[in-house]
Parts: sequence; structure tokens; C-alpha cells
Amino acid sequence: MELILKKDVENLGFTDDVVTVKPGYGRNYLIPQGYAVMATKGAKKQLEETLKQRAHKEASNIKAAQSQADKVKELDIKIPAKTGDADKLFGSVTTADVSDALAKEGVEVDKKFITVAGGNVKRLGQYEATVRFHREVTSVFNFEVVDAGN
Repeated sequence: MELILKKDVENLGFTDDVVTVKPGYGRNYLIPQGYAVMATKGAKKQLEETLKQRAHKEASNIKAAQSQADKVKELDIKIPAKTGDADKLFGSVTTADVSDALAKEGVEVDKKFITVAGGNVKRLGQYEATVRFHREVTSVFNFEVVDAGN
């Protein structure tokens, strides 16, 4: 029995995969639970069209993410922070601070998509961060932590 999966099914396949299963498993479990539908000619055509549209949408998403990544590489980001003795910071500069600095420059990025090399920053100086705009598009940029000038 050939089915089109509507949800991910462990040890079977992912959403929109066409799979072959035993008739009892498909008829008694997958279809009634809403995990799959019969793979008729019409359903296969509809799936093909859906996958085409999704691929087109994905391509435009990747293009937009790439333009943001190029924009980030050109930015000169300075993050002010209060300092104590020498160049040690009170507290630390985190991914949330980097996200806020990018937002001020016009690039909205959630902090969970930013990775600062070495974790949290606890001293003044130049640092490197990686931003993931899309699962296929990442950008590495430099930022500087400067004294806020109490």
C-alpha cells in the first residue's frame, strides 16, 4: 500500500514522503490517526505541486537571508560596556547584547541564532560572532567591545 505522509513518522519517513507499507498498518493506524493519506494519482499530483511551490518559496527565503548576511559583514559594530580594573567588564557581553547591537544597525536577528566565539565576552577587545539567518546561510562578523566611559 502506497501512502503520502502528512506528519513525520519515526522509523518510516518524513512529511510529504511517499512510502510503501503493509495494508493493515496503513489502513488501521496511519490513515485513521491522520499521519498519512492514500497515494492516488490526484494526491501525487497535488504533492508534486506543493513541493514545487515550497522549493520556490525556499529559494526566495535563501536569497533574502543571503542579502542580510552580506549586510552584516559590512557593519562596524561597537558594543559599549562598563569596565572595572584594566579591561575587565562588569558582567559580560552576551548574544542578547550582540542581537541588540545588530537591531540598532537595522538587522533583526534573534539571539538564539547568534554564536559568539568563546561564549560570553568578559573583556574589552575585538571578537568574532556567527549568525545563522537560514539553515543554509550563515555569516561570520567581527564586533568590538568598548568602554562605555562611565
